[in-house]
Amino acid sequence: MGKSGFRRPRFPFLLLATSCRRFPLSKKSLLVASACVAYLLFALVGYTQQQQQQNRRIHTDQHRRGSGLYDSDSDQSRALPRSSDPQLSALSTAPSRSNVVYITLRSKLLKPPNIRGTVRPKLRRKSKRIKSTKSVFTQSKFGTLAPDAGQRKRGDAQRSAREGGGEDAADYRLLKIIPDHLADRRAGSQISSIRIYSQRAPPWLSAQDVEALRFLADVKLWRVKEVSRGDSAPLLMFEGETAAGRKHGKPATLCAGACGVIGSPVENTEVFAFHLDRVLGLNRTPPAVSRKFRFLHDGQPCPVVLWDASLYPEGPGADVSAVRMTWGEYQNSLKQRCWHRNNSPKPASGCSTVHHYEWSKLALFDFLLQIHGRLDQGCCGFRPRREDVCNQRNCGDQNNIQLNNIQRGSNPRRLVFSHNRGFFDRNEDNLDFRILEGIKELPEQAVSVLSSMRLRERLLQSLFLDQTYWESQGGRQGIDKLIDVIEKRVKVLLTYINAYGIQAVAMNV
Repeated sequence: MGKSGFRRPRFPFLLLATSCRRFPLSKKSLLVASACVAYLLFALVGYTQQQQQQNRRIHTDQHRRGSGLYDSDSDQSRALPRSSDPQLSALSTAPSRSNVVYITLRSKLLKPPNIRGTVRPKLRRKSKRIKSTKSVFTQSKFGTLAPDAGQRKRGDAQRSAREGGGEDAADYRLLKIIPDHLADRRAGSQISSIRIYSQRAPPWLSAQDVEALRFLADVKLWRVKEVSRGDSAPLLMFEGETAAGRKHGKPATLCAGACGVIGSPVENTEVFAFHLDRVLGLNRTPPAVSRKFRFLHDGQPCPVVLWDASLYPEGPGADVSAVRMTWGEYQNSLKQRCWHRNNSPKPASGCSTVHHYEWSKLALFDFLLQIHGRLDQGCCGFRPRREDVCNQRNCGDQNNIQLNNIQRGSNPRRLVFSHNRGFFDRNEDNLDFRILEGIKELPEQAVSVLSSMRLRERLLQSLFLDQTYWESQGGRQGIDKLIDVIEKRVKVLLTYINAYGIQAVAMNV
């Protein structure tokens, strides 16, 4: 029983094998051929299904790549018409992944142990040399670039006098009418140093800001002039060759078209200050970019700030429209809360025309960048060093110290933050808290950005737009060092706000 039960499962196979041996050779061949044909049919069907699945995966991957970062605007980009203009065609097609640079916060790059020895001291020593050699550029070096400059200056002065522009001729002198072969080649090319790879700029930059940045960075220069301002340092300005200027002819006076003020390479913090101002939502700083000039400062990147004619209502050579007050008068205006809720102050209050909230914005901005030249000219709020410029150093009689560089534009209620030369080498134990003295309120929008832990991300996105400034600071690693300094000061400021009970108020003025 055991053996028969063991062999029973194999009995049908043995019976079939025994039957096959008895078949003739022709039937055996037909049986083998039928089995082979059946195997080939099964293999072909399986291969076809595998190819169909692979094609579906490839089609799905291509669809995902096509939708990518700009999937929300794909319909709009497909609807844009084709154009021969390269700028319009660039707008009508979404950029590929190869030219999109993503800024992430994953990698924490190494930082030097002492940033004060790596950022400013060398630049400060250069500032004195550059300031002393500015006249050398306007005379000897300029003569080598334009041999007929004297004739051009005399002709320009005579032409201005004939056209009733005698005042303008006295305010400035022509430095250079730039020939075509010496003009910045990048300005005439299609590649802009302001790089925006997405469909729109960051939300804290307005359309006017982007237009101003592109003008300052890429406009073709027509003339560069040095404007003397009495005892103050002269302004080095350029005038761009705009479409309006080409349409109406060359303007006879300075800055009849759009202009920019050129600073020295050590003043590149103007660019950082502009982006910090926009990220915080203050909107009080004129647009600024970094640009190279082949004929100036040996081709080093220089800050270029948009010319604001409202700051000089009497002309470029006149004094700036500034607020004249002492430290004591300033503290009294903070107590009076001048123009708060649009209430007119009393005649004997000693208030200026500046709104109360403007001082809070100025104090917050100057503290983060440690700009002491406006509210602390005497360097009374920190330990100055030999290279620090301290005027009217009489800290014993603080109430009579004059405030300087506080400017206002066309709106007398609002301030304009210009000459924003910040310092990144001041340690946390030597910050100028005198800037915050008397301040009881700070702008709510700016405080929310500082406390949201997204300041670094937004500054990286904003500063990345200016390619020349980004590269001049050493790329991502150099920009991270600067933001590290600002973030440390933010922590100190937030602690100060909590300790003194300073309120965050919506300041829509």
